Amino acid sequence: MAVLVVGGNSRNIGKTSVVASLIGNLVEMHWTAFKITQHGHLVCDGKGPYCDCITSQHTVAFTEETNRTSGRDSARYLYAGAIRSFLIRTRPGSLPEAIPRLRAECAAAENAIIESNSVMEFLHPHLYLTVLDPGMGDFKASANLFLERADAILWRSSKPVRRQSSWPLGVEAVIETKPQFVLTPPDYSSAELLAFVRERLVRLVRSPAALPLSASG
Repeated sequence: MAVLVVGGNSRNIGKTSVVASLIGNLVEMHWTAFKITQHGHLVCDGKGPYCDCITSQHTVAFTEETNRTSGRDSARYLYAGAIRSFLIRTRPGSLPEAIPRLRAECAAAENAIIESNSVMEFLHPHLYLTVLDPGMGDFKASANLFLERADAILWRSSKPVRRQSSWPLGVEAVIETKPQFVLTPPDYSSAELLAFVRERLVRLVRSPAALPLSASG
């Protein structure tokens, strides 16, 4: 069983498109997919209407997607070819409460792919890919925190000549130590990236040292 995590430096930079592309191009992996989003009280996934599914007592909503055409990101995973798909919504700071079930669902899956930066605090996946948009000045604290652990950098559209001045100091030096791939919308994929992912997953899954569900702290 392989666990692959896709994160990124900001919202709306194509992370979901990358996950969907990997699912569709590696459909033989029979993925179970997870979208993790952390928002405030009464907020679902940032796109739908407000609801009251997350309260002060009920801080985590773990929902399996069953409608391939619902319009949610988790539906895009199913449409791309995922076997199962889940939307995990938590209030800020409540992600640890979702981890036991996430680990259980990953363990039961043939292979798992997760869209999140913050989950890296709790899992050691076989592969962690980070999507960076050179045109986006925002750089999430979670993306910066786990950048050292990224196995590859996925540039959206093009690789910048130099980093954004608003990006954290030291980011550029870390990036230059990583394999880098340029992904062009709308496909968000390349033959080189797919070959890299296949090779790394085959090698790492076979390694006896692989501990994909171990906590880091």
